[in-house]
Amino acid sequence: MTTTLGRTRPAAPAHRPGVGGVPLGRVLAWAAAVAVPLLFLGVFFAWPVAAIVGRGFVTDGALDLGGFADVLSRPRTWRIVGQTLTQATLGTLGAVLLGVPGAYLLHRCTFRGRGALRAFVTVPFVLPTVVVGVAFRSLLVEGGLLGGLGLDGTRTAIVLALVFFNYAVVVRTVGGLWERLDPRAEQAARSLGASPWRAFRTVTLPALAPAIASAASLTFLFCATAFGTVLVLGGRQFGTVETEIWVQTTQFLDLRAAAVLSVVQLVVVVAALALAGRARARTERALALTEPVDAAHPVRLRDPLDRVAVVVTAVTALGLLALPLVNLVVRSLRTPDGWGLANYARLAQPADVLRVSPWEATVTSLRVALDATVLALVVGGLVALVVSRRPRRTAGRRAVAGLDALFMLPLGVSAVTVGFGFLVSMDRPFGLPLDLRTSGVLVPVAQAVVAVPLVVRTVLPVLRAIDPRLREAAATLGASPGRVLRTVDLAVAVRSVGLALGFAFAASLGEFGATSFLARPEDPTLPVVIFRLLGRPGVDNYGTALAASVLLAALTAGIVAVCERLRPPGVGSSW
Repeated sequence: MTTTLGRTRPAAPAHRPGVGGVPLGRVLAWAAAVAVPLLFLGVFFAWPVAAIVGRGFVTDGALDLGGFADVLSRPRTWRIVGQTLTQATLGTLGAVLLGVPGAYLLHRCTFRGRGALRAFVTVPFVLPTVVVGVAFRSLLVEGGLLGGLGLDGTRTAIVLALVFFNYAVVVRTVGGLWERLDPRAEQAARSLGASPWRAFRTVTLPALAPAIASAASLTFLFCATAFGTVLVLGGRQFGTVETEIWVQTTQFLDLRAAAVLSVVQLVVVVAALALAGRARARTERALALTEPVDAAHPVRLRDPLDRVAVVVTAVTALGLLALPLVNLVVRSLRTPDGWGLANYARLAQPADVLRVSPWEATVTSLRVALDATVLALVVGGLVALVVSRRPRRTAGRRAVAGLDALFMLPLGVSAVTVGFGFLVSMDRPFGLPLDLRTSGVLVPVAQAVVAVPLVVRTVLPVLRAIDPRLREAAATLGASPGRVLRTVDLAVAVRSVGLALGFAFAASLGEFGATSFLARPEDPTLPVVIFRLLGRPGVDNYGTALAASVLLAALTAGIVAVCERLRPPGVGSSW
């Protein structure tokens, strides 16, 4: 206290070091929360991708565009690019046309068994792409249930598998917004004489357009990078840019051509992600939203919208989603000697093409996926925490939006490109006397790179749903910034960790693109083993591949089904 002319005034507070009035400790904590994910992304994503770009642009330290001129002048290249765009476009259209009615039925209507059906339609999205390819091949191959249709090895088979895989993306993305739309606008249109179809077309559809655009752009992205599915079903005849990168690397040893194709794919990915980001930002604008329970209504079969949604969803669920999975299980039980478990018994025995048994590969997959999941939860959790902030300054908001978009890149960039980049760049990286390509470290790291965006998109909606007044109230009551973060943000985010863990673990368990480059012969993962078994002739090898596919599908679907029950109510997807 100091005294001036008989009056007492408080002493000036002691100077506390900081930046712009913010305590230094808080600044350092948030800086670390940003720096750790950026370092991870820079070393294990940006650097390998840059190495790929360097292979295509630089020769002996000088800029050389001759590789682009050579590769892009080949008719085969443009045929592959055309096939990629065609198959991705057809798969996207099919997923949207079937997924919008499903989103309405599963998120806008109530009926017995809705929760179980929601969980079921999510299963295809978490299945490994190799399993999806095997499931459809076993259904369409000669001797399969639909073998007489002659669809085996055709573009139609690939498109059907792409729709199967991405149906849940449309249902969850569109349905997450649809269930929260205020129904009074549509009801007002109906009361003014509009038919159900006209009310839907003029009121509801425009409100859903951003979510549909976001779902379509992401579906296109996933269709263009469905490596395992296309490789199993289409081979080289209907290959995509991603499978061509694998072919050029593993069969032709043409690393320069593979690098050029990787750059071409990056251009497509960035364009699709930019479209998805803009569409997702529009869905987050203030709309007339309600709680899901207030917007849902019982199914009304007299209503034409409800009737169409029921018919389309029933045909899709039974004919497109359930049939390949049921057929996969049935075919795995068929042996040359009749029905039995012989194919499953061979899972414990090394085949002639393997150094380990499929069961040993399963244990390896579980161990690697666990390591990748822990890494993805740490990195993705930090990203979600930072991106969930709402800075007051325009520059801060742009920085947060940029960070969000940056960490979505691995979601669309081919895992084959990442794995190929690891092979190119991890030979004594940054001058270190260490060849990481010969270690087992790169496989869980590569899988974590793929899983981080899923963690971010799962945790982020929960953090963004926190009422800022909760933080303000805690701070008013004297809680330090660290305590506010711990008791408000982290306490709420824990509710979404279960689902994030499930998605990350399933994605890591079934990852095939990068792992096909990086897995050592003595430590293959189960997807790699399945693909190797399919590449060898023989009934026993094919039967074992079917049994291994069923095992892998059951593991991934079971994990996600358990973790889906931990999803916070009322929080939709942020894909």
